[in-house]
Order: sequence, then structure tokens, then C-alpha cells
Amino acid sequence: MRARSILLALPFVATAAAQAATEQGADSQPLREVVITATRIEADPFNLPAAISTVSAEQMRNDALGVNLADDVATVPGLLARNRNNYAQDQQISIRGIGANSAFGIRGVRVYQDGIPATGPDGQGQVSQFNLDSASRVEILRGPFSALYGNSSGGVIQLISATGKGPLQLRSAVAYGSFDTLRASLNALGSAGPLGYNLDFSHFKVDGFRDHSSARNESFNGKLNYSINDYNRLALIANVISRPDAQDPLGIAPVQFAADPGSTDPAAIRFNTRKSLQQQQGGLIYDLDLTESQSVRVLGYYGHRSVLQFLSIPQSAQVASGSAGGVVDLNRRYGGTDARWSWKGELADRPMTWVAGFSYDRQNELRRGYNNFIGPQLGVQGALRRDENDIVRDLDEYAQGTWDFASLWSVMAGVRHSDVKFDSQDHYIVGPNRDDSGRVNYSSTSPVAGLVFKPQDWLRFYASYGKGFQTPLGSELAYRPDGTSGLNLGLRPARSNNTELGAKVAIDPDISAEFAVFQAQTRDEIVVATNIGGRSTYQNSGRTRRRGAEYSLNYRIAPDWRFQLAYTYVDAYYSDAYLTCIATPCAAANKTVAAGNRLPGVPKHNAYAALRWGGDVGWHASVSGQYVSDVAVDDLNDAFAPAYALMGLDGGYAVELSRYKMSAFLRINNLLNRHYVGSIIVNDGNGRYFEPGAGFNILGGVSVTMK
Repeated sequence: MRARSILLALPFVATAAAQAATEQGADSQPLREVVITATRIEADPFNLPAAISTVSAEQMRNDALGVNLADDVATVPGLLARNRNNYAQDQQISIRGIGANSAFGIRGVRVYQDGIPATGPDGQGQVSQFNLDSASRVEILRGPFSALYGNSSGGVIQLISATGKGPLQLRSAVAYGSFDTLRASLNALGSAGPLGYNLDFSHFKVDGFRDHSSARNESFNGKLNYSINDYNRLALIANVISRPDAQDPLGIAPVQFAADPGSTDPAAIRFNTRKSLQQQQGGLIYDLDLTESQSVRVLGYYGHRSVLQFLSIPQSAQVASGSAGGVVDLNRRYGGTDARWSWKGELADRPMTWVAGFSYDRQNELRRGYNNFIGPQLGVQGALRRDENDIVRDLDEYAQGTWDFASLWSVMAGVRHSDVKFDSQDHYIVGPNRDDSGRVNYSSTSPVAGLVFKPQDWLRFYASYGKGFQTPLGSELAYRPDGTSGLNLGLRPARSNNTELGAKVAIDPDISAEFAVFQAQTRDEIVVATNIGGRSTYQNSGRTRRRGAEYSLNYRIAPDWRFQLAYTYVDAYYSDAYLTCIATPCAAANKTVAAGNRLPGVPKHNAYAALRWGGDVGWHASVSGQYVSDVAVDDLNDAFAPAYALMGLDGGYAVELSRYKMSAFLRINNLLNRHYVGSIIVNDGNGRYFEPGAGFNILGGVSVTMK
């Protein structure tokens, strides 16, 4: 692979780590932050046969806007997170090339907040509801062990809210910058006797650097922890988000980007494309320690999400009887539970853990579609064209365990069985528009296993293997390619075989490094079949392969100097040829996607580096750079988004007094004012693939924390 340079660099990191280990002493045991995403029991990620990274709250808040997760996770290898600069669409996130072909939302990657799924049972998720200001950290799990989270888990992202402890801390922050960007937040964190609390409200607004791209967002996140006694604990989590009338500037065609990189497609203005989002969600978690070695956790959650979105589908395309119109009206109620038993003990005098449990999720979505015109007036809600009730349920059972079966060896293994059921009830049967009701069930068993070798206190080698699967989304099942009524029952879930080999080095706080090579072979990849009348239909393409390498380094050069590096190489391509059509209208697949074509949305190279100076108080500064290679925008590989390289600077000052900490910062993004494609719309039927990134822009802010 082209990761040879990384392989060559690894021995130098290991040599430096060995020297640091000698200086610290062979018996030193550095303290690292534990994670729960891989094992569901708090564990040191250094000792797990999985690639898992943590992004701290400080990284998401300090010298940052603190609104978009995609802005703050560039230090995580294997993860590609892109800010669309379009708040009518969710951020574009993929892990090791999985999920990159999502036309909207996040798929192929499971998303959680404090254990509560932000991914529906069909595999469609979003991170728009994340309140980063109240977070303790974000955990990102990559590779085979992601399959232990069920359907559509090519990777896992989980936000963990901070737990209130100690005296009250009040934190307020304000940031203002280019494009009339404004963010203000207020957070209360602490405890009163057995009650811990973390309450946060954030306000955000932006006019946008493109015409027709303004947005406003209010977010509340609350977490209450109550200790009934030493072995009974309750946690209540509430999350509310309001994002009314976020304007959608749409993507632009390559020729438009070449002429004016910051332009907006005229259709966005003509149809006043926009999206309103409201979501309210609550969850309750009960933890019970049965004995010193056994515990039980039961989680329940319920939520409501409503979306009203105005699209740019032309009137002529909505004439057909089967058209769903140009306005999407979703009213979704969802909920579920997860219950598990955990055990920590010994087998043959060696440490062992076990977790066994089940989860149930249900989503009931009332989906209506309307014309986006009334007479000559565009961008308004017109006649009803679609009315259906879509119900998706999943019931999963899982078990996993770890065992340090020898002084230098440990094993981790697990299995998950999933049953996913779709039931669509069509209530719009008018004239030639026929009944599209139907139901379909999918099931899969996903085993995973990994082995860790521990030759030194500071060094780990590991290998893992697992199987995963991804069901079609409800929107992909909705229509048949041949135009007949009913669900697309011929669509099969994509199934994958995943392997990973890796090495980890950790000499805290001086050096931490990780290197991994990976491969995911998938059969029955779900891809576009036809486009007609604003409607896409889907099919299974055959086999695909994603293979590559990732490397990360966090190196404290001197007490006040730190260097960070993250690099990912992914070679993702179709192994089998198949027929498709990209342009619209296209009623039958008539173009060949050749074997060897690159998967759209996946850059071969993604690199990030940063040099930081300073501490928690006093002056600090950093310089960063990111490079992303070119990206195919469609399955035919007819067009590519060009490669780009960006630089950024930030700096600030913090002072800590007896009861207050005050800080201020200034951040410059895209220092060299490069024109680049920040994200893409994969296989867009209108050829509007490119979503431009922002040019030179400045953000400044202040925060005050009262202790």
C-alpha cells in the first residue's frame, strides 16, 4: 500500500517511546481516559483490539465555534467529517469509506448520545442534535467491533455528556465571526448532595458565505444524576433542538464552481429551498450494582422529531401520478430500551468481563408529501401527493467479553443478532396512484473477535475480524425500479467481512501513537438504480472493497509544545460492474459502472497536522493544516471534486483567579483563502455535486467560568 511511509515512521515512534519508557521507569502505569463505546464497560482503549479515539470537551470548545462536530474531529484518523456549510442538511460523516455514499443524513455509522441512539432502526442517523457545549468527550470506534452495535454500524460515534460533580460551575461564552456568525451559551455544572446536574443552553445563528444559506439554532441539553444509595443510581437526560427555516443553497455543478466558487444555484432562490427541524428527546438510565462483580443497566428513551423541507423539484416533474411532490413533511415518534447485565471477575485467576443484553427500538413516522407550488407561486406548500405511515422496529440480542488469558495476551469477542422489520402503510391511493403498502423483514448474526499482544507496558499489537450488515433505508425501500406499486422487496441488505491489524504506543503524557491497516469486503452494496420525477430507486450492485491504513501521533515535544498528526489512506472501489443511471429523468439503468471504479465520496488521502504551544493559562497558539485528495462524485467516475490543502491559525489568552477563569481567542480559518469543495452530494441527479467550502474567515470569542 501507499502507507509505506507510515510503516517506516513507526519504528522511530517506537524507539522514542522506548526511550521515554526507560526515563519514566519500567513500572510506571500512565493514567489514560477510559472509554465505554467498545466494551460497554469502562476500559482503557490502549488494551483493546480496536481502533478507538477520544475527542475531549476542551478540543471542541477551546478556540472553536463548538457547533459542528465536523469542525473538531480532524485529529481522528479513519474519520472523514465534512461541514457542508448548509444547516438544512446534516454533516457529512464516514468512517474508513463507509457511509460516504449517503445522499443525506448519516448512514453506515451508528450515532449515540449518552447511550441513546441518534440512529434509527433502519440505519439513518444524524448529529444535528449534539450539544457540544455540555459534552465531556466524544468517542469514535472504528473497525470490526463496531458491528456489536447492530445494523449499519461500520463505525460508532458517541457523545458523552459531562457528569455534574462538586461545587457549582457557571460558564458563559460568546463567539462572533465572519458571515455574521454568532454563538452564545450558558452552562451550569455541579452537584447538590446526591444530585448532580449539567444544564446547557446554546444559541447560534449565521448568515452564511453563500446566498440563501442563513440559519438559526437553539439547543438545550440537560443531564441529572441521582445517587439513591451506594449501589443504585439514576440518570435523566433531556435534549431539545429547534432549527426553523434553515435556508438550503443546494449544491452547484462543476462548471458553476469553476466560474464562481461561492455561488448558489438559481433553483434555491426560485423555490426558496429550506428546512425546519424540531426535536425533543428524553431518556432515563438506571444502574444497579447487584454485587461487587455484577451490575445491571436499563435504559429507556422516547422522542419526537418533525421536519418540513422544501425541495427544488420542478413542477413538470411532479405531474406524474406517483410523484411525492416537492415538499417533505415528516412527523416521527421513536423510542426504545436497552437492558444489559455486566460481570467483572476472574477465570483461571486471570481478569475477565462479560456483558449480555438486548435492545429494542421502534420508529413510527408519518410521512406526507406536497407539491411545492400553488399555481404560479413556487416554494409554498401545495396539494397533498403522499400520505403514508412507515414503521420500523428492531430487536437485537448481544453478548461480549474480554479475558486476559495470559500475562502478555488478551482476547475480546462478541456476537449480536439483529431482526429489523419494515412496515409501510399507504394512505394516498388516488386515481392511477396505486397502493404502495408493504412489509419486509431482515435478520443477521454478526460475530466479532480480536486478540491483543502486550510485549511491553507501552506497546500493544492487535488483530480483529468481524462481520457486519446494513439494511436498506426506508427511503430506499419506498419505490421499485420498474415503477410498479409496493416496496422494493428485491433489495437485500449489504453484508461485509472486516479485518484489522494494528499497533499502539502510549507513554503518557509524552507520546501516543496508533497505526492500523484494514479491509472491508462488502457484497450487495446498495446503490442508485434510476432517477425520475424527483424520485430515486435503488438496487444491489455486487461486491465492493475498502482497504487502507491509518496513523495518528500525539507527541509532547517540550512542556509547552505538542505536535499532532492524523493520516488516512483508503482505496475504495467497486469489484463488480453493474448498470445504473445518473442523469434525470432516467427510467431504466443504462450505463455501466465499471469494475475498479472508485466509490464516490471517499478520498484516497486525508491528512491533518497541528503544532500547539502553551498551557491552560497564559498565552497559547497553534497552526494547523489539512490535505484532502480528489474525490469521485458519482459511481460512473464522470466527475471529481479537486484535492485541496488548508491552513489555519488560532491563539488566545487565559487567566485564572480565585473564583474565575477568563479566556479569549482569535481563530483564522482557510488562512490562504483557497477555493475548495468542502463536501459533495453523491450521485446527484441534477449534477449539482459540489458544496463549496468557506474562504478566509475569522472567529473570535470570550468565555468566563465562575467556580
